Amino acid sequence: MTGLLATKIRSTDVPRLAEEALWLELELTPKPGLVDRLNNGSHRDMDHAMFARSIAAISPWFSRFSDLGEEHADKPVAEQLRLLRPAGMACEQAMYGATGGVNTHKGGIFALGLLCFAAGRVKNVSAQTLCCEVSNMCRGLVARELAGRSGMATAGERQFQQYGLTGARGEAENGFATVRHAMESWNGRQLHDLLLRLMAVNLDSNLVSRGGIAGLRYVQDYAQRLLSNGWDWEALAEMDRALMARNLSPGGSADLLSVGWVLAELPLS
Repeated sequence: MTGLLATKIRSTDVPRLAEEALWLELELTPKPGLVDRLNNGSHRDMDHAMFARSIAAISPWFSRFSDLGEEHADKPVAEQLRLLRPAGMACEQAMYGATGGVNTHKGGIFALGLLCFAAGRVKNVSAQTLCCEVSNMCRGLVARELAGRSGMATAGERQFQQYGLTGARGEAENGFATVRHAMESWNGRQLHDLLLRLMAVNLDSNLVSRGGIAGLRYVQDYAQRLLSNGWDWEALAEMDRALMARNLSPGGSADLLSVGWVLAELPLS
């Protein structure tokens, strides 16, 4: 645990950490294929200023999610997603209002919102308890919302039917296992290092949407090479140029980076 919070974590701390995580992710530069302080990455419909407006619009909702978790803590875990969903949708609408209809943080709202909601439900706030609570709340989510549908109306449904990818739903249902696995070999200091470790293993649905499985493998292999051979600022800038040339954006890994930073600031158990 870092020096940010030396005392016992309260549920009210998690919404603050969630907001800080979004700002840290935005300011991290260079960020291959993603919006940062240098450029818009592989995005033509969003920029740094839009992301800043989005963060300002959605951050107040994190405390509301935590309050809802506490309010409904006595209800069965299987009912929690239904209770959280209306607030989550309202938060998304706040985002769209700030961005003119552009999806800047839908994945972040989902993942960080679940962590905040879980923080309101548990008695002991830690990385382990929050991940376990999120997993319990999301049990059966993939089966209900991906495997149980055949129309393939959304990108997530199509990717599940075609490739077996479970996306953000699967990551939540497994208690952010990809994040926890990447953090096992992370030095705990450089967010660029954690981002590369996530990009090397994450089955990023954003990459598949833009470049298919080949695009996903390209980014995973590239990140793994940098981790194996060593990297610096210029190596990341070169990766940024390479991903932009291929119109690839690892947005799913960016969402998980925010989750990872929040978990890193909490006691382990």
